[in-house]
Amino acid sequence: MDESRRHYAAYVLFNQALADHLQIHSTDLQCVALLDQEPGPVSTGDIARLTGLTPGSATRLVDRLEKAGLVERHSDPADRRRALVALAPSARERISEVWDLPGRAFIEVLERYGDAELAVIADYLHRAAEVGRAQAERLTGGS
Repeated sequence: MDESRRHYAAYVLFNQALADHLQIHSTDLQCVALLDQEPGPVSTGDIARLTGLTPGSATRLVDRLEKAGLVERHSDPADRRRALVALAPSARERISEVWDLPGRAFIEVLERYGDAELAVIADYLHRAAEVGRAQAERLTGGS
C-alpha cells in the first residue's frame, strides 16, 4: 500500500507538471488523455461521465479546451442540436511532443519486465482503476 500511495502521489505531481508545461489545468489534461482513449467524438455528457464532473462543469471544461485549441466541436449527424467533441488534430501533436521524453522513460521501466510480469502489472492497474472509479463515485454521492 505504501508503494501504491507513493506511485499515486508521484503521478499526480507528474500530471500537474505536464499540465503546467502545456499551460492548461490538470483536469483539462486528464480530459484530453481520456478523449485520446475514445474511439471517436463524444458528447459533453459523455465527458461529464468520464471525468466525474457535473454537466455544467464539463461544458466549461470543453469551452476551455476549445479556446486552447485542444478540442473541436462537431454537429452530431444523428441529432444536429447536439455537439460532439473530439481532439483537435494539433492537440495530438502538441501532447505527443511533450509526452515524448517521459513516455520513453516509462517504456524503459516496462522493458525490464517479462510478458508474464507485465500481465500482472496490467491486471493490477486495471483493477486499481476500477476501485478508484468506484470509490470516487461513492465519495461524490453517486452510489
